[in-house]
Amino acid sequence: MRVSTETIYQAIYVQARGGLKREISDALRTGRTRRKPHRAPDARQSRFRDPMIMISDRPADIEDRAVPGHWEGDLIVGERNKTAIITLVERQTRYVTLGHLPAGHTAPEVRDVLTALITTLPGHLQGSLTWDQGAEMAEHKKFSIETGLPVYFCDPASPWQRGSNENTNGLLRQYFPKGRDLSIFGPEDLELVAQRLNGRPRKTLGWETPAQRLAKLVLAD
Repeated sequence: MRVSTETIYQAIYVQARGGLKREISDALRTGRTRRKPHRAPDARQSRFRDPMIMISDRPADIEDRAVPGHWEGDLIVGERNKTAIITLVERQTRYVTLGHLPAGHTAPEVRDVLTALITTLPGHLQGSLTWDQGAEMAEHKKFSIETGLPVYFCDPASPWQRGSNENTNGLLRQYFPKGRDLSIFGPEDLELVAQRLNGRPRKTLGWETPAQRLAKLVLAD
């Protein structure tokens, strides 16, 4: 016979209903005397009102970077999570574009800035967006309606599913350190930093720069 971990926990918490309540409360790290139920992963409710399209449903030509115009996105946040910058990376060229969020990063604010960033791109570079399940994307359906871009969501705690964006965010922290008030950086500052990253030769691009690769795509239209 085997006893699962959950059975052991349930037995402990049953005892906590009687005279051992104080002793068990002191002994348990959480201090709780009631078991918090855990849902199975497939039973968890979506955090958004509108259904998400998961990354597992993303087409193969996006996955293998065969077609340009597909972007990975995220926020880098500043002091006390009050300010933020949108970071977008094109999957094939690793081209970076940044969005200014000086006042906050609510879902409507993020949607508006994302829409402005995407709609300035050439039409053939407006393919899709991949993001994590952060609350800032609660208006993903409105964004898709306004731009025509589908939004694919990564699985929870899976940053490698948008690896290009994660690597870029690490580079951006050289310019926007953690704990800084990011509102002090204006659109011109963001553009300068983006130009520096887009001007770096990349081994994965055959030592071309993201700017050179993107220019080829624009000229090919």
